[in-house]
Amino acid sequence: MTDMMTQMSDTESCQLLTFSVGDNEYGVDIMNVREIKVWSEPTRLPGSPASMCGVINLRGTVVPIFDMRVRFNMGKTEITPTHITIIMMIGKRIMGILVDAVSDILSINRSDIRNAPDVQVDIDDAWVDGLISLEDRMVILLDTEQLFSEKTLTHAHDAATQHASTHTSTTLDSAPAETSH
Repeated sequence: MTDMMTQMSDTESCQLLTFSVGDNEYGVDIMNVREIKVWSEPTRLPGSPASMCGVINLRGTVVPIFDMRVRFNMGKTEITPTHITIIMMIGKRIMGILVDAVSDILSINRSDIRNAPDVQVDIDDAWVDGLISLEDRMVILLDTEQLFSEKTLTHAHDAATQHASTHTSTTLDSAPAETSH
């Protein structure tokens, strides 16, 4: 369980932002969500992880964007204009996730969260914080700290930073030289 979930008493409530990827619905702590954006094409970085779509410039901050289908071993997203990017704060880093759609904002109590069964699934058990059973659906609560571990974020952040500095250097180096007449 995440720090937020373990620190909550059974009667304390929190809010989750829920979203869909494929046929499943997932939830994340809304306090980590910074922005919800319509899809815009990122800049793809050479050598970046397969799950990283690229980076975007968000008001001067280079933000890596991850394809959740790839993270969940569901293949690559066939992106359409209806896809959504959720910008989140994970640890001390800002990153984005590509999802099919944003579903809802749920208010839940700690007692509403059930443990996930110990079975073979397509996503890493460490990424699942629990399950929330609603009337007509099940929401998979994600542990974003585990899903985007320091190793994953560092690799994405380093690739984005290297791209930003290389791009600036390349832009300056590739400017036409002035000629004297």
